[in-house]
Amino acid sequence: MERRKDKRLQVNIQLDISELFKQDNIKVKNIDAPIEVTNISKSGIGFQSKSTLPLGYYFNAKISLGDVASSLYTVIHIIRCDEVGDGIYIYGCEFVGMAPVLHYIFDEYEKSLLNEKE
Repeated sequence: MERRKDKRLQVNIQLDISELFKQDNIKVKNIDAPIEVTNISKSGIGFQSKSTLPLGYYFNAKISLGDVASSLYTVIHIIRCDEVGDGIYIYGCEFVGMAPVLHYIFDEYEKSLLNEKE
C-alpha cells in the first residue's frame, strides 16, 4: 500500500547518522549508523540499515541528487520501521520543514532519471 502522497523516485545514496534528537531536546549521540537511501519523494525518504533506530526521532541530513546545486540540507523524522530479516530494517521517514520552493530539485532529478532511460 502506498503511504506517500508524492511519487517515489529510486535512488542509491549512502548516509551516516551520527546523532538523533527529539523535539524535547533529548539526544542520542555516537550512533554511527550507516544507511542506504533506496527511494525519495518530495515528502520523505525510505532507507535500509542494519542499525535499530528509534521511531519518533529526527536527524539532520545532506542529500545530493545530481550536481552540487541539487543538495538539500534537511531534518528527517523517522516514522516507520519494518524488520525484513537478516538483521536489516527498512525505514520510512518524512522531511520536516522543507520549503516547497525546493520541490524543483525533485522534478529535475525525475527528469534526469527519464533521460537516462531513453
